[in-house]
Amino acid sequence: MDHAVTTLEAARAELAKTVLPLALPEAEEARRWVRETLAQLDDYVLPRYRSLDAPLLAVVGGSTGAGKSTLVNALVGYPVTRAGAIRPTTRQPILLHHPQDAEWFEGQRILPNLERIRGFVSAGPVPANQAGAAPNAHAVSSLVLVGHERVPQGVAILDAPDIDSISDDNRRLAGQLLAAADLWVFVTTANRYADAVPWRLLLDAASRDITVSVVLDRVPQAAEEEVTTDLKAMLDRQGLGTAELFVVPETTLDAVGMLPAEAVGGLHEWLVELAADASGRADVARRTLHGAIRAVSVRFDAIAVAAEEQEAAARALRTTCVREYEEALTRILDATKDGALLRGEVLARWQDFVGTGEFFRSVEQNIGRFRDRLGAFFRGEPMPAVKVETAIESGLQAVIVDEAANAAENVDRRWRSDAAGRGLLAADDLSGTSAGFEVKSAAGIRSWQEGLMELIRTQGQGKRTQARWLSFGVNGLGAALMVVVFSMTAGLSGLELGIAGGTAVVGQRLLEAVFGEDAVRRLAQQARDDLHTTCQRLLDEERDRFLTRLEAAEPHGGSGLKDHSQALSRLAGTA
Repeated sequence: MDHAVTTLEAARAELAKTVLPLALPEAEEARRWVRETLAQLDDYVLPRYRSLDAPLLAVVGGSTGAGKSTLVNALVGYPVTRAGAIRPTTRQPILLHHPQDAEWFEGQRILPNLERIRGFVSAGPVPANQAGAAPNAHAVSSLVLVGHERVPQGVAILDAPDIDSISDDNRRLAGQLLAAADLWVFVTTANRYADAVPWRLLLDAASRDITVSVVLDRVPQAAEEEVTTDLKAMLDRQGLGTAELFVVPETTLDAVGMLPAEAVGGLHEWLVELAADASGRADVARRTLHGAIRAVSVRFDAIAVAAEEQEAAARALRTTCVREYEEALTRILDATKDGALLRGEVLARWQDFVGTGEFFRSVEQNIGRFRDRLGAFFRGEPMPAVKVETAIESGLQAVIVDEAANAAENVDRRWRSDAAGRGLLAADDLSGTSAGFEVKSAAGIRSWQEGLMELIRTQGQGKRTQARWLSFGVNGLGAALMVVVFSMTAGLSGLELGIAGGTAVVGQRLLEAVFGEDAVRRLAQQARDDLHTTCQRLLDEERDRFLTRLEAAEPHGGSGLKDHSQALSRLAGTA
């Protein structure tokens, strides 16, 4: 027994961790399964396993106006529950028990989420507001306990709300109470015994081997044989042929709304006999428990499938988002390697900076004269180098902003084509870059440029190179390094390649004259790595607008449900 309880508690703990937040087509139903299965475990399976010798709980259920409350009142002989034409009548479930069985129900052993209220029995007219309960009506989250000697010891009777109540809360509560029952007393009428709603519940009972008795209420004497025969045939066809069937004839109620005792004599006698038979009660409890555990096992399998679908949907959304922004980063970095950024405004500012063809020839002829001339140029006019930096910043910013916008548009479109993605985005438009991204990207580029200048300063700290880089100026060398970085069409091995009439060659030769060839290669690679990091950070922040929504609704749990389902299935075979 301890092993069985441990198995059930472990299964319950795994189910309680299962969260299915994504708006997949079947998700709402799966969430309902989780709620109902947890309730089934808490309200019935675990309590019954822990207390197999506890009194049976017979839940009286049925459709609106079937006469459940009137039937329960007749079983006790007093107007304990409220009956009438105003719907819903059963505003609170009322549990009737023998006084010596009180201890089994006063605690939270079963239906632990329902507050207990001690009720009373009234022999007079039924109060207009509430019958059976203490004054000051409570909400439907309470359970009214009424002890009475006429209730057979060993069986408790619970009057449930209508299964088709106009109140959503009442319908949910009715389902919860029926799931917590050891046996059902199902009440219907001669006019409504073929209705669809009660038969759905009866079929569920048949699938779980719950002991069921059916009360056919308000049966006209002339139609009794015909209606009874038809109902028995329906029960046989649906696998409920062993259900006890009791007929309550159409009868005039007395002054306080009570049926004569003989009208429910057969049902009362059946309950008394069941209560007196300890072995029979144990058989009923074990049979129902067996069916309940088997049903829970099946639900675990279904919920496990739903959890897998949620995980798959989350992975697909994440993959889509991450891939789009990775591709955007690749396009940005490609644009910085193929020389495209050295055209147009950047090329014009660089040529203003280094001069024309005569300047290039002087570079080739005498690198020393080149250094002296360019150094004088830098010292006299620092502004052209800054203009190169500004032009590079503008061109690079345009590429980053454009690719970030493309990625956002693609992710937004693809997420909205998926039910889960639509649920995460709702009415929010994330198809463009975030507010202020242009300013943020410009600041990121300037920060990269400043870091590049610091690289130049650090590399030039040696005594042998300090005089050289001081003569050229940090901004001038920085601009040259940026040009070299943006012309690395084939990685470091391609530094000798230039575009736009030797643009990159000039920058490379200048840097080599100051730092040496190996140092230039290291500087260029570090600058490129830093640029990659800067662009990655900017795009990650944009990407996270989507991913934070996914993470806030990340499905979790459910990975062990199938294993627990197998354990429960084995347990059902020994229940």
